[in-house]
Amino acid sequence: GQKFKGLRVPPMLFERQIRYLAENGWQFVTMTELMALQNVHEKTVAITFDDGYEDNYTHAFSVLRRYHAKATLYLVVDRHGRDWSVSKKAHHDTGELAREPKLSDAQLREMLDSGVFELGAHSLTHVNLKTASPQQRQHEILECKQQLEIQFATTVTSFAYPFGIYEIGDVAITRNAGYLSAVTTTEGIDADIHASPFELKRVKISGKDNFLAFLL
Repeated sequence: GQKFKGLRVPPMLFERQIRYLAENGWQFVTMTELMALQNVHEKTVAITFDDGYEDNYTHAFSVLRRYHAKATLYLVVDRHGRDWSVSKKAHHDTGELAREPKLSDAQLREMLDSGVFELGAHSLTHVNLKTASPQQRQHEILECKQQLEIQFATTVTSFAYPFGIYEIGDVAITRNAGYLSAVTTTEGIDADIHASPFELKRVKISGKDNFLAFLL
């Protein structure tokens, strides 16, 4: 009954999905590993999580570790207490996202140290790039990478456009900031991930879908 069920799945269903992939010959890769591949096998999967919700630690982390899987987490730096959805749709002002617990730095370090998770950038404040000034766009994209790399002593190679909203200028900013790839919310699979590495498509796994829809 909540607004955002399309962007998350129940823990039991998530485990069933990961178990299926693990038992059917799928190769789990981080985004850095994916972009290093010259030829991507058809059973390669790069799992991505956006924003930085605590359930990535309390539920997803143990499942991924159990099945020797891995994933990339696109993190918002200033994530606590923020209801960023209103910057896309004003009527999403219920405070649901602000109340949803976010990952602590300690939890993140454990996730990264395990090798199960890789860190990606998702802007400083989950800004709507479409309504941001050129200076703000530059700051949100570049400073996010720099802060995450310093704070967590890691290399951040991939960016996720907040809300999947971006313009061609944002692609240039992202490339010039030193990222190797960026993901969108455009549904689909790229035939060649190296053709447009800063506009990669993704397949949304929705809580509204049953298991057959996942298999398809």
